[in-house]
Amino acid sequence: MITQDSIDQVLETLPLRYSGPGGALAILQNGKLLGQRVWGYADVAKRIHMDPDTRMPICSITKQFICALLLDLKQNPTPAMTARGTDIDAQFEDKLRETLHPDIFAAHPELSVQHLCDMQSGLRDYWAMTALWGAEPEGEFRLARQYAPMLTRTKSFQFAPGTEYSYCNVNFHVLGRVIERVAGGELGGLLRERVLAPAGMDTAVLWPSNATLPGPCIGYEGTEQTGYVAAVNNMEWSGDAGLVASLKDMIAWETHLHRLYAEGPDNWYARAASKPTTFADGTTPAMYHFGLIHEFADGVHTVGHSGALRGWRSHRRHAPEAGISVIVLLNHEASVGPAVEYAFQALLQKSAPESPIVEPTPAWEGSFLDRDTQLVVRVRPGSKRGQLVLAYAGADETLRLTDPSHGETAWMKARIDGDVLHVHRIKENRKLEARRLVSRPSSFQDASLTGDYRCEEVDSVFHCWGEAGLLYGEFDGYLGRGTATVMRYVGDDVWVLTCPRGLDAPAPGDWTVVFRRGEDGAVEGFTMGCWLARRVEFVKLKSAIHLEDI
Repeated sequence: MITQDSIDQVLETLPLRYSGPGGALAILQNGKLLGQRVWGYADVAKRIHMDPDTRMPICSITKQFICALLLDLKQNPTPAMTARGTDIDAQFEDKLRETLHPDIFAAHPELSVQHLCDMQSGLRDYWAMTALWGAEPEGEFRLARQYAPMLTRTKSFQFAPGTEYSYCNVNFHVLGRVIERVAGGELGGLLRERVLAPAGMDTAVLWPSNATLPGPCIGYEGTEQTGYVAAVNNMEWSGDAGLVASLKDMIAWETHLHRLYAEGPDNWYARAASKPTTFADGTTPAMYHFGLIHEFADGVHTVGHSGALRGWRSHRRHAPEAGISVIVLLNHEASVGPAVEYAFQALLQKSAPESPIVEPTPAWEGSFLDRDTQLVVRVRPGSKRGQLVLAYAGADETLRLTDPSHGETAWMKARIDGDVLHVHRIKENRKLEARRLVSRPSSFQDASLTGDYRCEEVDSVFHCWGEAGLLYGEFDGYLGRGTATVMRYVGDDVWVLTCPRGLDAPAPGDWTVVFRRGEDGAVEGFTMGCWLARRVEFVKLKSAIHLEDI
């Protein structure tokens, strides 16, 4: 049972931990507001204070609204849909096939709208791919100009649809376009009429352009130690993100969702929130369903979603059976997930479990290469004894050791066996085997790695230049000439290309570059990838190529 003391603890502590420039927090139970707090500034230069009516981008939380709209249209079709006189589900599947490149369905005709809703499509995320297309961190990505060329360059898969989970913004951008074409209306208007207004979200609106947000709130990059600067963001989002909403709007959303859940089981939220879906085998649970992530907070089932764009972080989470909801909105880039985890822990009056300290075997430390994805896995000591940090899927993950050779997180189990690292990523339904990389002077000092490389499929050129052991990389593509960044040697013929800032935030991170050699030992090309965009194949060119030649 939630106590007033636990509510006060969260309302008092969270703003201190995530102080600036500003933020907003709300706690609900059974659809009723138990407490809220706003703090700091919407605009530090103009000294405009944050308040419950201040609108901020809710980023990827938008995705569940898209699913709500999709399911409402299937249950209550528009006149245009009814007039076609064909199966409603078939209308969406047909438009999906018209929207994506034909090569996709030639390879996997089973790809469906449901795969997109559940992040099981297997497509690469364009947010990461923009780096390969020559995007600059402050560059533009406009709905009218850049999205259609992006889709023509989206032709292949990272895995077969339905077999794994991988976060992909392409899924929800495409869902937005499919909805518009089937329903015969603009996405923002459909959302307003069918989802936002019924929920009582009076000021929420689909606002694709991050460069021209309605204000007065501004998003900030930086930290308290480095200082905050106004974030420059020239992305447009319509489906994968795009909604702006106030804390008051989000409170109305939580109240609406609680009411839907209580009315269940026939409405969209009761169906999506009651239990996870499965992967294609029909038995393995899949934690992402209709724009909602299923997780457990100290044994309590919760559903929700986080959001991240440059300058903004957001998170909403609901424990349906306990009736508890927590909303956190920030106009800076603090890690908002732990904030919500802390809130649930305090509200549920749970303490972090104590685990015995287990010293790891020395074999853990090092860099490994996943044989399937061709991505580097790095393992290093954690900040506490008995912990290791595994870097693989775009962010550091802390392993708690259960014995010297085994470790785990809530969603991962790992073991080390000599020079082979075995990892079961439960959430993604992926089991990987990675071999240890060994430093080889012959590769580190190989000047023939430099040159120009091209990926025909995604229409990207990579320039690798520098001296032996000190290499740099840069991309040319339909978005322009990308920022040059340093390459670091890892081992064998494997390097990483750093990507500390992308077109939006968070950035793709390090790209793994695995060079390929022919029978004569000459470099023929490489396989490049990051967690959101894996196994992109480049071929070395015999002569130089420039942007104007693409």
